Amino acid sequence: MIIAVTAASQPSSSCINSCGSLSIPYPFGTEGCYLDEPFLITCNNTFAPPMPFLRRGNLPVLNISLDGELLVSNLVACDCYNQSGILVNDISQLSLSKFSISYTRNKFTAVGCDTYVIFNGLSREENYTTGCLSLCDHIDSVVNGSCSGIGCCQTSIPEGVTSFAVGLGSFNNHSTVLDFNPCGFGFVGEEDAYNFSSLDLKFLQNRTSVPLVLDWVVGNETCLDAKSNSTSYACKAEYSECYNSNNGPGYRCDCYLGFQGNHTSLMVVKIALTRFDGLHCGLDINECVTLNPCNKLCHNFPGGFSCSCPRGYGGDGLRNGTSCQLTADQTRSIIIALDTNNKNKRLANIIINFYISSPNLILKF
Repeated sequence: MIIAVTAASQPSSSCINSCGSLSIPYPFGTEGCYLDEPFLITCNNTFAPPMPFLRRGNLPVLNISLDGELLVSNLVACDCYNQSGILVNDISQLSLSKFSISYTRNKFTAVGCDTYVIFNGLSREENYTTGCLSLCDHIDSVVNGSCSGIGCCQTSIPEGVTSFAVGLGSFNNHSTVLDFNPCGFGFVGEEDAYNFSSLDLKFLQNRTSVPLVLDWVVGNETCLDAKSNSTSYACKAEYSECYNSNNGPGYRCDCYLGFQGNHTSLMVVKIALTRFDGLHCGLDINECVTLNPCNKLCHNFPGGFSCSCPRGYGGDGLRNGTSCQLTADQTRSIIIALDTNNKNKRLANIIINFYISSPNLILKF
């Protein structure tokens, strides 16, 4: 999926399109170069290299994906103890006026052997609370890579979460596990980016933040409602269509399958093998070249392609289908009789060499 915008929203050629190692594609942008406030990226040049933050806050941006995902850095909540009791108790919280936390890409995680973690969030304007309990008596009890509740607990988050707070506590101030697990940890982060290890029981291997995936869209209405206002509706291009967000309000635009956009536009957005500038979807993709789907003959047409077989062959012509097979009536046979004295051996060799260069022949002895 990608986002479409109107021509008036497109940035000038003087806009900065990177900050540090982050590439900033439209509709995101630095001051004066973004679609609207939720898409502002603040580039802080006091860091070396410069560091990008979302909007005007302190949420670091790690990556912007034009399939509708934004990767940010989210703080880890923790509480730590010593023999005298508690030393540190930090919560983790995040509040977003726009964009939802991806419920398919992230998990809520607790790490510790005397730890309970509470997740309180706002989902579709309603409060949502869940928790995770992580216990163990010995470090030998935990299993690396497993978050089933022994040293590590993990659970899903609901759809449409735009803000949350993570807090945690301990039943016994970690007193029974203090030698190998003085701290408990809790966080919401990208599932694929975290793999539990027994080493995490000691200060989470000094990690203080984890990557978090956000889903981003344009507007706060459905496709049906957005279409009623032709001025602000983003999916204006011929051969484009609108998709409702599956994680909160808003929508995205996409070119019809088989079409792509204008490469020379100021806003050029990648989508699979295509590029779409939000205004044009009229450029046909030549699947015969980009996909090479056919075994023999390929015919490209607007929005698609077809495969066929030459005369004398049958099948669907697809490389991953039945391909093109020589039909039975197009084969010919040569019967060679060789006597036991090999008097015709020279003639047989000539015929066999001819057969090798003519695969339509069936050689019989």
